[in-house]
Amino acid sequence: MMLMPGKKTRPSLLAQLADEPEKLFSGAFRQQYGAVCFRYVGGSSKIEILVISSRDTGRWIVPKGWPMKKKKPYEAAAIEAWEEAGVKGAVHKTAIGRYTYLKFLDNGDVVPTIVDLFQIEVAEQKDAFKEKGQRRIAWVEPGEAARRVRELELKSLLVDFKPKGKRKGV
Repeated sequence: MMLMPGKKTRPSLLAQLADEPEKLFSGAFRQQYGAVCFRYVGGSSKIEILVISSRDTGRWIVPKGWPMKKKKPYEAAAIEAWEEAGVKGAVHKTAIGRYTYLKFLDNGDVVPTIVDLFQIEVAEQKDAFKEKGQRRIAWVEPGEAARRVRELELKSLLVDFKPKGKRKGV
């Protein structure tokens, strides 16, 4: 596992779960909203998907975050994409899929988390954004995006990703 400079290492996930297996079976799933950000390559139907590095471990993920007060799920996903990667675009208002993973909380706890995913056809990407310098950003073809992420359900969604709705881009 590659760690970001200056970041702490954690006990392995299996070691943590062995210490507190009840966390997986407590029914206390958390909810997050994520974005599958994509863009068309030139005038073709070929697409690239945005992957970003997590701030703590440096592993590849998609933009995601917690629910936000007074924001619909797709709006929260779009805000996360903007803050974490500096991208904006047309957001599909219906979730295109979901995946689960184990979230490490700041207090050291591990909680099972469900991420509902919303597609964003990226229309603009800014160089300045809230988490610039805290993450790496890469535009890659869907198969490569699937290879880079760790979560199996997310891998499946990315490798088979086909944009929903009409093309919005130029």
